[in-house]
Amino acid sequence: MVAIAGVAFAVLLIFMNLGFLGALIRTTTVFYDQFNADLFLMSPDSLEISKTVPFPMSSLYQLAGLKGVDKVMPLYVDYIPWKNSDTGIIKPILVYGFNLDDPVFLMPELNTPEALQALRFPNTVFIDKRSSPEYGPLTLDVQTEADRRRVRIVGQYELGGGFAADGTLIISDHNFARFFNPRSLNQINLGLVSLSPEANLEEMKKVVKDILPSNVEVFTKSEIQRRDSAYWIKSTSLGFIFVMGVIVSFIVGTSIVYQILYTDIRDHLKEYATLKALGYPGNYLFQVVLQESLILAITGFIPGFIAALGLYKMTARATSGGIPILMTPSRFIFVLVLTVLMCAFSGLVSVNKAVTADPVDVFN
Repeated sequence: MVAIAGVAFAVLLIFMNLGFLGALIRTTTVFYDQFNADLFLMSPDSLEISKTVPFPMSSLYQLAGLKGVDKVMPLYVDYIPWKNSDTGIIKPILVYGFNLDDPVFLMPELNTPEALQALRFPNTVFIDKRSSPEYGPLTLDVQTEADRRRVRIVGQYELGGGFAADGTLIISDHNFARFFNPRSLNQINLGLVSLSPEANLEEMKKVVKDILPSNVEVFTKSEIQRRDSAYWIKSTSLGFIFVMGVIVSFIVGTSIVYQILYTDIRDHLKEYATLKALGYPGNYLFQVVLQESLILAITGFIPGFIAALGLYKMTARATSGGIPILMTPSRFIFVLVLTVLMCAFSGLVSVNKAVTADPVDVFN
């Protein structure tokens, strides 16, 4: 039971760190799934979607007449101070601004005539209903302040908070210009390019890349999601912590299993020596210990997996906006394989004492 508990603890640690890492990637790239675009233009100096460097809109409109391009759409992204209407506490919130005549978003809440009409009024916003409670009441017709300007919530959508931003707003480009005056709408943060159904994605990407100036890069949706993911994993402390957590968990698990198997072999060294004296080869002893390692791996994995499922649900409920920490089939298989390798490696290292044991010395 102690051995199983040790393996289960290591499995649980690995699952939790992978869960947080997956949630980090998901929450920082999920918005791309809601953009009605095939190609994305971004400044090479941008880090990820919430830390973009503006570039001239003229670069985007160079593509408007290309064969295979259906529509080009500018997007504006920035943070604005949002005031909690109940407590008066001010907290930055991420804002997306867009031209209301462009079908930028796939979210149905933003594609009705009523929603677009509501956003045409000055100082009106749509807010993510899963934004952090720290922003205050998020219901319709609530009035508060954004950067000392009076605003009114006229609609909601459901996306979920994350590590990059605890909440998001969507507004018209004209309201964006009001909030971020004197910034010009000719400087955009992201260019969205929607292609015709018959256009080839990779070919159009090459054509667009040849046309664009050096201060603009072009990505497919999957590429820009990988780019943002790589930034969060490799360049931020959060990504480093979760990746190191997985590595440390594996090392801890390996150490636990090694100590368990080494102690077991030491306690039964006479039995192993007897097998050697009877003529059983070293390979047989390896097989015995590897079988024990496999049993430990499976019996320890099951409770660790069950505990991880429970903690995933608890974490999603406890965090503001519901961090999407989910169990996936690929993660299940990966951790199972990792657990088997962890136990097998520990077994191979610890069995050396039994293989090299001299029966004469053991029974003296």
